[in-house]
Amino acid sequence: MQRLSRERAMYLALLAGSFVVALTASWTSLGKQIDSDAYDWMFRLYTPRPWRTESILLAIDQPSLNAYGGISHLRKPLADALARISAVSPRTVAVDLILVDQTDPNIDARLEAAMRGTRNLVLACRLLPDGSAWEDPLPPFRAAATALGHVHAEPDSLDTVARTLPLEKATQHDRRWALALEAYRVSRGAQILESPTDLDIGGRVIPSTRESGRLMRIRYRPPSMKAIPRVSLKALLDDPTLAAQFSGKVVFAGVTDQTAARDWLFTPYSDGQPMVGVEIHANAFETIAQGLFLRDAPLWSVLAFSLALVTAAGLAYGRFTGMRANLLAVGILIVAPAAPYWLFTHRIVFSFATPVFSAWLSLVTAGSYQYLVVRRRLHTSDAERDRYRQAMHFVTHEMRTPLTAIQGSSELMSRYALSEEKRKQIADLINSESKRLGRMIEMFLSVERLSAGEVELKRETFSAAQLMAGCVQRALPLADQKHIRILTEAAPEDVLLAGDRELMEYAFYNLLTNAIKYSPQRTQVTLAAGRRNEHACISVQDQGIGMDHQEVKKIFQKFYRTRRAELSGEAGTGIGLSIVEQIVTQHGGTIEVASHPGQGSRFTMILPVTIAAAVAERN
Repeated sequence: MQRLSRERAMYLALLAGSFVVALTASWTSLGKQIDSDAYDWMFRLYTPRPWRTESILLAIDQPSLNAYGGISHLRKPLADALARISAVSPRTVAVDLILVDQTDPNIDARLEAAMRGTRNLVLACRLLPDGSAWEDPLPPFRAAATALGHVHAEPDSLDTVARTLPLEKATQHDRRWALALEAYRVSRGAQILESPTDLDIGGRVIPSTRESGRLMRIRYRPPSMKAIPRVSLKALLDDPTLAAQFSGKVVFAGVTDQTAARDWLFTPYSDGQPMVGVEIHANAFETIAQGLFLRDAPLWSVLAFSLALVTAAGLAYGRFTGMRANLLAVGILIVAPAAPYWLFTHRIVFSFATPVFSAWLSLVTAGSYQYLVVRRRLHTSDAERDRYRQAMHFVTHEMRTPLTAIQGSSELMSRYALSEEKRKQIADLINSESKRLGRMIEMFLSVERLSAGEVELKRETFSAAQLMAGCVQRALPLADQKHIRILTEAAPEDVLLAGDRELMEYAFYNLLTNAIKYSPQRTQVTLAAGRRNEHACISVQDQGIGMDHQEVKKIFQKFYRTRRAELSGEAGTGIGLSIVEQIVTQHGGTIEVASHPGQGSRFTMILPVTIAAAVAERN
């Protein structure tokens, strides 16, 4: 039972260790990168319901840049484009250009006039590289705008993929909302209401916690759907009829040529092809407008699910074996990655690495441990079976001797007329041999009863000195035959024992007779009793054959006899010390063995303070 408890505790400790290792690994850069890659994989695998876009891009592409002389000469064509777009009543116009430098005053005035004629205009701003201040449009442009929105993205530090957008940025006491968020707010004519966990814009609640820096996951439009519509700046100015496409739309104007734009980033859908900043902001706007928000699962749910997987792995290999356990393991390995994907289809972002790491590590740990334990148990069972078989051969031989004597003597008494003296001798022999046989049977039964805890212990109080004296008196004839001296050191008065005196005498007597049996003639056996801190100690030391370290580890196993004991010629069954250990264990104690080959052995029974009564307790 104790061994099973230790094995169970070790099993649980290993599973707990695998869980801790899995958590630690999932929180490293490797685990975070796996989470990000799995997020992108789920993005590409799952296609949300189609939706009709509310936004359109005014694309300053390469033909436009070539036609108008590059970025530095865009203000005049931009003013003309705004004038044409304003005429068809767009819902909002967001310009993703940082207009901070003064150019030709006439051109700047023309652009300012076009801006003032544009309803719901949102202009771009950005933080300086050192974060000390905002880089805003020229004051006349700013005065013409309804709002300013920052154009910062939040690419992942590990792979530069833009999965999230910071909805707010601040320097000192000046805070700005993202261009996409301002475009949505202005298009709805609403205000932004804040809470620690979200933003509310006219009833549209955006999950974006203050703790995360108001990050929002962008739901990019899948490649399987039509991309956000775009009209080239050059094409619009060449063909005024194209302006009709901007009617009622939220317009995002910006550079789309990747050679000229500096704000291009990779997205979960990117296959080596990045996306420019203005298109990223348009996708962020669509995320808000369609309400396609992706919420992060709370950490406690990730930990709980991962712990459930570890528990399931432990039960799979703890309760089942063979094919059933392996099938359960396969099920756990399927559930671990499937659950994050299923949650993703319900717009919940759940860690991929943590449950997968937990499932794999716990299954490997549980499977390996159970495999090793089963092999060890099988090996132990085979060894015990072989030892039991050998012991049975020995026991059968030992029992055959008294049985033969009893049978032969009873046959003599029944067949022949014997003198009274001879009949008495044979009767005494039958009596002694039958008692010997009874003791052997009782000894075997005692081991099993003690192991099963079926022996009820008496509660008596007696001194160690009395215990030793009684056993010495019984063992003196055996010691005298070998001319062995038994030396008993004076026991302290406070060494009192409480327990089953008969069983304790049996245990000590067994240790004493073993010391005599396996000691050479004309040697000495020393008995001692004392206190060690809060324990009572009773020892038997001989000058006999001794044992090596490996033999000492096995000495209390049933039917085990050392090689030297077998070669000594002394009869034995190999279960006496097993009974001794059971008796001491049942009394809450332990046995220490110190032995070296050829130098004798010392067996010490150590009994805890709960059964050691001090003199002070008597008084």
